[in-house]
Amino acid sequence: MHYRRLGRSGLKVSEISLGAWITFGNQIEQQAAIDLIHTAYDQGVNFFDNADMYAGGQAELVMGKAIQGLPREALVISSKVFWPTMPGPNGRGLSRKHVMESIHASLDRLGTDYVDLYFCHRYDPDTPLEEVARVMDDLVHQGKVLYWGTSEWEAQQIAQVVGVCRQFGLVPPSMEQPQYNMFHRRRFEEDIAPTCRELGMGLTTFSPLYQGILTGKYNQGIPGGSRASMEDLAWMRDRITPERLARVRSLTAIAQELELTTGQLALAWILRRKEISSVITGATRLEQLDENLAAAEAVDLLTNEVLERIEAVLEQPAVE
Repeated sequence: MHYRRLGRSGLKVSEISLGAWITFGNQIEQQAAIDLIHTAYDQGVNFFDNADMYAGGQAELVMGKAIQGLPREALVISSKVFWPTMPGPNGRGLSRKHVMESIHASLDRLGTDYVDLYFCHRYDPDTPLEEVARVMDDLVHQGKVLYWGTSEWEAQQIAQVVGVCRQFGLVPPSMEQPQYNMFHRRRFEEDIAPTCRELGMGLTTFSPLYQGILTGKYNQGIPGGSRASMEDLAWMRDRITPERLARVRSLTAIAQELELTTGQLALAWILRRKEISSVITGATRLEQLDENLAAAEAVDLLTNEVLERIEAVLEQPAVE
């Protein structure tokens, strides 16, 4: 496993990390999730991503059970705050009240005194940026959060909150967590990455396989037990279009020439960008985890010629 710095901070995270979204507390059993975390740790993964709203808090409970058997100081654990998790009008957002109540709830579920990374899960237009920055600064000084960041914020919003932190002498965000993959790239490449590079922020990207579509598993239809087959993820089916599947089949041909799976090709394509601190992956089986982790060694196979062929496939219509 290779490790990369989180932007200009001194923290090092595994370039491939394991996330809890959709799987933990929902798609797989608790013991399967625990086995995945322990196996990932044994193979060098130190960053495990979570959020308070994943599976209604169950994902944090599962991860909390899993990390009890691991050395806490060797782990980089994250959570996030924004989405509704509590009753009433203050049960969501980035107000001081909701953030304070949310971090305590997350720490309790995770069974830890602090999280290494804490993300503002979306931008909150109802809360002044100074209030957001000050509560995050307080959490850092209280030792409950080591580094704070943003997730799916626009480049201008990120720059604004950094400006607020500089104005008032507050701890600035250290990272942004955007979606980035072969089918969702322009916003990241044109706005988010340049802004974060300039500000010295790390990037922990999610959905590298576009909810599994870039693995090729949907090329012949929607298999039972897959994410797209789940009723609460029915929105995924709208993304499985004939145009995207045609491109995935072309990417599969390239991957096979390199003796890679389609998913490994998609992950290596992201990992080639050195400004990315970590690529957050998901897995439901140990075999999937092993396949994902092996993608780190495939980056060197992406020669200029291979990248040009990939680009030719992706330049076809309907790339976001």
